Amino acid sequence: MNPLAVSAYTVTSAIGHGLVAHLHALEHARSGLRHNDFSSAPLDCWIGRVDGIEDRPLPTAFARWECRNDRLAWLGLNQDGFLERVRAARDRYGAKRVALLLGTSTSSIGATEESYRRLDADGGLPDDMLWPPVHAPHSLSAFVAEALGIEGPCLTVSTACSSSAKVFANAERLMRLGLVDAAVVGGVDTLCDSVLFGFNALELVSPEPCRPFDASRNGISIGEAAGFALLERADVAPHAPRLLGYGEASDAHHMSTPHPEGLGAELALRDALLRAGLDASQVDYINLHGTASQKNDEVEAALVSRSFPASTRASSTKGFTGHTLGAAGIVEAVIALLAIEHDLIPGNLGGDTPDAVCGAQFAWRNEKQRVNVALSNSFGFGGNNACLAFARAGFSG
Repeated sequence: MNPLAVSAYTVTSAIGHGLVAHLHALEHARSGLRHNDFSSAPLDCWIGRVDGIEDRPLPTAFARWECRNDRLAWLGLNQDGFLERVRAARDRYGAKRVALLLGTSTSSIGATEESYRRLDADGGLPDDMLWPPVHAPHSLSAFVAEALGIEGPCLTVSTACSSSAKVFANAERLMRLGLVDAAVVGGVDTLCDSVLFGFNALELVSPEPCRPFDASRNGISIGEAAGFALLERADVAPHAPRLLGYGEASDAHHMSTPHPEGLGAELALRDALLRAGLDASQVDYINLHGTASQKNDEVEAALVSRSFPASTRASSTKGFTGHTLGAAGIVEAVIALLAIEHDLIPGNLGGDTPDAVCGAQFAWRNEKQRVNVALSNSFGFGGNNACLAFARAGFSG
């Protein structure tokens, strides 16, 4: 495919607001996980909670979108000059020529949970929660489209934990077909009881901070995050990092367990390398999906070991942010971009005793080396797999 410029990007998660905060946390191996202080009933686990959401209501002009998820989205849009960059693109191309493609797994379900906890005497929603646009799967994208003032194709992608990785693929197709000139991509997911108690019911939640790829790992730590990127043609932003390729696959092996040989994950990986025109030996860093669940880490570690040389470095960064579900793809894409920009290989935080299946590719502590090409893996429930390939501007292979 023709590379696309990632001309602006930003991220908000438990380790901070914006790119500088994330780089600082990565460089100093500082986790954002804390003991659960969010759920409506006690649940012994650790979470990646974003500070400040409760204190930042939406502007009055957007009051009808008020909910935790949209608050986090607005917080994310107002960082790193992102809002201004999107407005400049809108002015350059026209509002109808900029697409919006966002991933989420729960959208604004937290507001709906609150509504059901406060049903009136007749069993109806309380008057102050009668907000039909909010109680909908498309709430996030509809709000962001209004907030950005863009009128191009608007799509919500909900493919579990690969949602905000797959939006990059959707954007490339729209741009290649000439339907738009630019695209805002990203994802937002906030903490809510449905995911905390739902994942706990699946026996996937750890009572301690998650430990990706550790021999004694025992489950995930759920987090929340918002992230966005602006994609444009490469000639518009010659010094911006590039989206070289993407791969997608859906193996549909099981509702919540990956294919035992990583079939779908490998298909997505091969597809990304082929579309990007890359050989595995050219990949400097892989941000792994690495959730700290037993099967996911085992399957992904085996895939890396058999597919890449020892010179390729790999790590999971969920020990920093927690598993941000539908926002995981964009959070980890931004971390891959930071790795390229700052020549930083983030260490696999929490992995103190490496699982025997992990190969020489794993970076257990931070490393400094030039990163020209970075991949980002996102593997979701139901076998929804995606892999993104990024490179620094000017990379020629």
